[in-house]
Amino acid sequence: MQHTLIAKVENKPGVLNRVASLFRRRNFNIESLNVGQTENPDISRMTIVVESKSTDAKIVEANLYKLVNVIDVQDLTNQPTVTRDLALIKVKVDAIKRVEVVNLANIFRAKIVDVASDSVIVEIAGTEEKIEGLVELLSPFGILEMVRTGQVAMLRGDSPGVRHTPGANGNQSNNHKNTKVN
Repeated sequence: MQHTLIAKVENKPGVLNRVASLFRRRNFNIESLNVGQTENPDISRMTIVVESKSTDAKIVEANLYKLVNVIDVQDLTNQPTVTRDLALIKVKVDAIKRVEVVNLANIFRAKIVDVASDSVIVEIAGTEEKIEGLVELLSPFGILEMVRTGQVAMLRGDSPGVRHTPGANGNQSNNHKNTKVN
């Protein structure tokens, strides 16, 4: 089963390496990892998707809290979320096939972001299923190159999310007592 975890961490050099090393040491495979700055420039938000059992996700969360730079961890699995992925797909086309690719992109609400004489680059944002659906339909044209960002996720509404290790750092941490994490 896939589990989606959100970790808020200090925005400092080396934090990503520490988190990735934790996953490597524990032999967890990261399906997707996306990191970016939050509304607070001192905090980064990691969206981590792992393939694991339910108990393993709890262990991952507990281990993340052992890292000094981790402020808060939430398990978004089975919670009401908005989840998106972004893909850039370079497709081989000639003048005739270009129209077909543009029409497919329009059906999926994707955009053509680059046009060359022998290819187009399609940008699509959405769920994994939506992106995989477009990739499947573009494959017969010839996909020359593809890159995906990995998932980003956010809880819907004002739900506090699920914390398997409440109070492990989060709001109770002395290092982060002035940091808003929700």
